[in-house]
Amino acid sequence: MRAEGDTAEIFLYDAIGDWYGIGAEQVAQALRDLQGRDVALRINSPGGDVFDGRAMATAISQHKGKVTAYIDGLAASAATYVALAADEVEIAGGAFFMIHNAWTLNMGNADDFRETASLLDKVDDSIVADYIRKTSQADEQVRAWMKAETWFSAEEAVEHGFVDRLSQSKKAASNCWNLAAYNNAPAALLAHTQQTPQYDRARAERRLSLLERTAA
Repeated sequence: MRAEGDTAEIFLYDAIGDWYGIGAEQVAQALRDLQGRDVALRINSPGGDVFDGRAMATAISQHKGKVTAYIDGLAASAATYVALAADEVEIAGGAFFMIHNAWTLNMGNADDFRETASLLDKVDDSIVADYIRKTSQADEQVRAWMKAETWFSAEEAVEHGFVDRLSQSKKAASNCWNLAAYNNAPAALLAHTQQTPQYDRARAERRLSLLERTAA
């Protein structure tokens, strides 16, 4: 977070989730500390945990000051409805906005999988409602976009109502995320992926080590 002048900046330049990126508690605490000041929320995120994203969106929507979201490079998956919780949304030329159906990893028997599928349907319904509220698009259209894992260019995101306007003063930040988990990531993003920052790699290695110890 950076606070200068009347507007403070909060940077969501990471995955969403307490274990592997920025958690909802961090964002909520930053907003509490600002005590109703206007906020510029800068986003370059591949998404992450749906419930952390929902908690972030709730904290943003309840903030007493004006929140303007700036999509500086990528708003994908959970990062999209975090952005839409702001009062206004701008996107840099060359940035991308991606929506898709919720997905997860699961293990268990058939009953467990049916329960998980039911939960994912409910999550999708909640996200669809967010997108419709912002865009006024038809339910069927939004669901079709999500099912197809749709990557909107900056101009398309504005055209379809997800974003209010193009930013006139900032080029898109370079992509630094491994997007291999997604089916339809644009070649332009894959071709210009920068090396993952060292601190991110170290954090991921620590998490992997913890998971290995837990599984042992």
